[in-house]
Amino acid sequence: MARGKTTEVRPRDRTSDRYFALVRELPLRPLRSDSELDRAIAMIDRLLTRGRLAVDEEDYLDVLSDLVEKYEDQHYPIQPVSGLDALRHLVESSGKTRATVAAEAGLPESTLSEVLSGRRRLNTRHIGILARYFRIDPGVFLDAPAGHAGFRAVIPSGARP
Repeated sequence: MARGKTTEVRPRDRTSDRYFALVRELPLRPLRSDSELDRAIAMIDRLLTRGRLAVDEEDYLDVLSDLVEKYEDQHYPIQPVSGLDALRHLVESSGKTRATVAAEAGLPESTLSEVLSGRRRLNTRHIGILARYFRIDPGVFLDAPAGHAGFRAVIPSGARP
């Protein structure tokens, strides 16, 4: 009688079946075209609208999302946004006047106008006030340090007070 390790063989559960069904429908491999990107995004959207996913489905979604991110980073890089451009966008997209934003945020209107026109720089106090007002990370208002191309100030899509 031979001695050694025994490996327990377990039948695949439904979760594994779901995972393999996803892989058969859209294999997890590097994306090489915009049409493959579109198919991957459609799959991601489909999985996200399902609600609760099984663990294997979540793993599939994580890997597919990484593949989409890698493709988009290579083919559609996002240029860094200056703090001033971020502030301009936030004020314009709020649907409010500069005067209203300044008053609601607790800044003098003249200060906000001077900053937006480029005659004045944001200081740490202004950054704190505006970050709280727009409910965003204060780093959005900081420009990328020289030599740090990887830093990106991302403007949140729902950034409204």
